[in-house]
Order: sequence, then C-alpha cells, then structure tokens
Amino acid sequence: QVQLAESGGGLVQAGGSLRLSCVASGRTFSTYTMGWFRQAPGKEREFVAAISYNGGSTTYLEAVKGRFTISRDSGKNTVYLQMNSLKPEDTAVYYCAADRGMVVTKERYRYDYWGQGTQVTVSS
Repeated sequence: QVQLAESGGGLVQAGGSLRLSCVASGRTFSTYTMGWFRQAPGKEREFVAAISYNGGSTTYLEAVKGRFTISRDSGKNTVYLQMNSLKPEDTAVYYCAADRGMVVTKERYRYDYWGQGTQVTVSS
C-alpha cells in the first residue's frame, strides 16, 4: 500500500509559478511510475504529466509542454511538478498518482494509488 500526500497548491496570478510536491509512503517508491492529473470544476480528471520509475522518461499533456516540468527525488520519496507561466485554464485540483507498472502511461485507469489533491487557482 502506498499513501500519497500533495502540497504546494495555492492562488497565483497568470504568468506566475508554483511547485507542487507529492510525498509517498512506503519503501517501493523508486519502482513506481508517478503521474500528475488535474480536475477542473465540471470536467473529467485529465492527465498532466508522468515520470518513469528511474526518472529517465517523461511525458506531458500537450497544453503544458514547455511550461510544466515533472521530476522525482527517490531519496526523499517525492515527485514534483514545477509549473511556470500559469494560465487561468490551469485552475484545477491537482492529484498525484502512482502506477506499479514500469511503462509511463497517460491512462488514468492504470494508476493504482491516488492522493487527496491540492487546489491550484490562477487568476487573470
């Protein structure tokens, strides 16, 4: 069992930056693919970014490429999402997720564990 806890959300003006963190419990963090998803009011949860178990592979939602960066620190059991040049349409609850598989995926159903989410609000 893995427990995930996100932090770092908040209110920021358009063009600003935030860094989200997700701390994972358990000894097997380094074997999991990690992902970030988001859900805006009235919309389905969507994939944002994912990183392989060893950090060697990443993939992003097209709308965030060049603005968001996912990274991980296995020594701290933590995955990060650096978000720059934020836009009002980035406003959502952001969720961290862990996948026991070793292939980086955008598919929500592949992720086995989820955090409670952290709110990101971008004002115009």
